[in-house]
Amino acid sequence: MRYLHDIPNPQFKVGLYSWNNRYILKIEAGIYEQTYKIDQTDVINPDDLPTLLDERFTEQVAQRFTEMAHNWAETIERNEP
Repeated sequence: MRYLHDIPNPQFKVGLYSWNNRYILKIEAGIYEQTYKIDQTDVINPDDLPTLLDERFTEQVAQRFTEMAHNWAETIERNEP
């Protein structure tokens, strides 16, 4: 996997990578991570990818991170010895 560059975002650490004819968009928040694999034929120019991180998408990513944290807390609680 080849690192291309970071995409500035006020909420998350966002990195753009290239691997096997795909762009990998890696979004991190604390210990949680979301990865999106985007076929390179779907995007003509990788510099256009930041425009896809609009407000609605970012809100959904934040909601998913909240759900991930909640799911993890629940499984810890259920399975604590």
